[in-house]
Amino acid sequence: MQLIHSVSELRARLAGESSVAFVPTMGNLHAGHLDLVRIARQHGRCVVVSIFVNPLQFGVGEDFDQYPRTLEADCAQLGGLADVVFAPSVAEMYPVPQSMTVTPPPIASELCGAARPGHFSGVATVVLKLFNLVQPQVAVFGKKDYQQLHVIRQLVAQFNLPVEIIGGETVRAADGLALSSRNQYLSPAERSEAVFLSQTLAELRRRLQAGERDIVTLEQQAAAALTARGWQVDYVSVRAQATLAAPESGEKKLVALAAARLGSTRLLDNLEICL
Repeated sequence: MQLIHSVSELRARLAGESSVAFVPTMGNLHAGHLDLVRIARQHGRCVVVSIFVNPLQFGVGEDFDQYPRTLEADCAQLGGLADVVFAPSVAEMYPVPQSMTVTPPPIASELCGAARPGHFSGVATVVLKLFNLVQPQVAVFGKKDYQQLHVIRQLVAQFNLPVEIIGGETVRAADGLALSSRNQYLSPAERSEAVFLSQTLAELRRRLQAGERDIVTLEQQAAAALTARGWQVDYVSVRAQATLAAPESGEKKLVALAAARLGSTRLLDNLEICL
């Protein structure tokens, strides 16, 4: 495995590669990330993992400065899984102020975008830059960040990028909590409580599959259940999988999404639902 920090070295390393599979990350890797890398290995002879904490996708007061940076440990985990780790500095990725950015579709202003204005513009901009640098044929993103995956699919489709996007299934702890780098912010008591987010979505899915169709009431009741246990709820929402729009009558493929704070930690989760 080769660790590369500069754009020029990355381009030189990949110049002769014709089958590149790419996994962009912000580092502080866990089993969910490693699963994405293993998926990438199935789709490319050269697997590239980027590790870059992207300032463009953090808003004022968010945890950019505190976000864990664990490059040495990350590289140790990637040994034998990745061929190239690209870990640029902010100055390397943004040698001049990034005044040109990607404007994502309107759905990016809903759900997580409502609570984090500008977030998905920052995500789409850095992913476009990374695609230009790595030139992958395949890129793998986790379904845990479901809205992000949707925005990236739109980025590729609307800019005619020659990249196949693969969504990796969410990896969970034994109790059902979706793995996330931010889980380490949780206190022991909060960690025990955190599984209630996935349990709430599972109950919502159960009720939909049992035939209930008053989606607004189901969303409200799920949010109220979280609030009653001390969560600060950003949203609980049921959407169409393909568009993330509110589902039309008769829609069969849905996704239940939620974001909520437990103490100071903002957690995301989602469950796909087939009716």
